[in-house]
Amino acid sequence: MSEKTNAMRKLDSLKIAYQEHYYTHTDAVSGVDVATVLGQNPAHVFKTLVTTGKTGTHYVFLVPVAEELDLKKAAAQVGEKSIEMLKSKDLLGLTGYIHGGCSPIGMKKFFRTVIHASASNLATLIFSGGKIGYQIEVSLDEIKKVIKYELADVIKT
Repeated sequence: MSEKTNAMRKLDSLKIAYQEHYYTHTDAVSGVDVATVLGQNPAHVFKTLVTTGKTGTHYVFLVPVAEELDLKKAAAQVGEKSIEMLKSKDLLGLTGYIHGGCSPIGMKKFFRTVIHASASNLATLIFSGGKIGYQIEVSLDEIKKVIKYELADVIKT
């Protein structure tokens, strides 16, 4: 596979080094499956979750694939009374990405982004490259050149 996604084109345009990882959709259904197929520790592979706050504002959260977003912690982090997951049918129109291929980089517009604090312990993290079967591996320092983000503990314990 060598097709470039929006996320990859964005990184390329900013001359940001990243590593591409590919898998076939039939090999992996869940994020943990993706980590397994790629031979990676699930703590190193992150899923991109898009949410809607009570105010109607949208937020993006990146959490390790084996973890679950704690909606109360997430809401508190972004100053909302509550948040809920965006419905899959609304994802493409809002972000330009489909469920299973949503990347925090290259969305139609930028949304406040929170990455789980565990990422600060990693040299690089892997997340969707913007299409099912495409993953990008990049450091937090490089991500900072593309999008603003904050680190916080937003997973269920």
